[in-house]
Order: sequence, then structure tokens, then C-alpha cells
Amino acid sequence: MPFFPFLLLPSSPLNLPICPAMLSTVSATNPLVEPMLDNPFQSFENGFTPWGCFDPFPFAPQSPKPVGSSSGSDVSNRSDHNTDNSNLNSNSGSDDPAPPVPVIDERKRRRMISNRESARRSRMRKQKHAENLRNQVNWLRSENLELRNRLRSVLYRCHSVRTENDWLRSEHSMLRKKLSEIREILMMRQLHQLTSAWPCDNIISATEQVPPSLITS
Repeated sequence: MPFFPFLLLPSSPLNLPICPAMLSTVSATNPLVEPMLDNPFQSFENGFTPWGCFDPFPFAPQSPKPVGSSSGSDVSNRSDHNTDNSNLNSNSGSDDPAPPVPVIDERKRRRMISNRESARRSRMRKQKHAENLRNQVNWLRSENLELRNRLRSVLYRCHSVRTENDWLRSEHSMLRKKLSEIREILMMRQLHQLTSAWPCDNIISATEQVPPSLITS
């Protein structure tokens, strides 16, 4: 394997800048280094770069990577990574919310159907209760009408009985009056018969002898 001499710069954590005078001095002392100074990242014949070979100072800090060639790719990679993250976040956010729309619509439809069914049952119960109340009112009205008719008949009978009772009372009083008149007439007749049958001087004795039953009767 041929040996290619190249310039080894001292590694320092401060990354000191290289002056043009130093580069001219190095190129004057070693003419093989001049083409490498023009393009320090020139690849060798076998297709590998100088920094791809064995590093004799493994603990020394690495030289900074070129910015011009990799900045665009890094920015594009970062943008792609951010886009992927945003897509993942959007997908995860879209998967997290509540159930899908068809499930919610199905639940709403079932709830609406159950509400309509319960409302229909409630209306049927109310209609049945109202029908029962109407039937009860009609029955009570018919019963009230029948009771009124009975009351009217009872009142009519009571009135007729009172009228008959009044007539009987008046008849009773009239008959008693007639009876008293008849008694008086009979008493007068008996008295007249007794006075006509006995002489005048015996009137007092005759009146005294008249039995008290005839006088009082």
C-alpha cells in the first residue's frame, strides 16, 4: 500500500485559525501538500477520504464537519422528521377523541326511538285513564238521574200521604162534630119524652130519677 504524506494539524479544543503564512511555509517545505491545501477534502485513488483512515489520536476532538454540503440535507431531514411527528400527533389526536360519528348517530337514533316509544306509552296511559274517568262520570250521571227520579217519586208519595192525612183529619173533626150534634139531639128527645110522660109536679122527681147514663150519653 503506498504511503501518502498529508498534513497533520495539531488538535486543540480552542480550534485556532490557520494563517496563510503558515500554509505558505508548509507548502514551501513539502511540495506534495500544496494540492491538498487547495482541496483538503480531496479523495484518494482508492475512493476513501483522509478522515476515513485510522485516527492516531482517538481521544482528540474531531474536526468540525463541513457546513455547506450537509446543511441542506440536515434541514430537509429535520423538516421531514417534524412533518412525520406532526402527522403522528395529528393521527394520534384524531384517534383519541370519542367514538366515531356513526356510533354517536346510532346512539342518538336509539335514544330518539326510546323517547318516542315512552311518549307513546305515556299518551296511551293518559288516554286510557281519561276514558275511564269519562266512563265513571257517565255512570255517576246515570246513577244521579236514577236517584233523582226515585226522590221525586218519594216526594210525590209523601205529598199525597200528607194530603190524605189532612183530609182524614178534617173528616175526623167533622165526624166528631156531627156525633156531638147527634148526642145533643138524642138527649133533647129523651128529655122531651120524659117530660111529656110524667106530670108537671113530678118533673123534678122525674128528672132526678133519670139515669145519669142517659143524660151523659
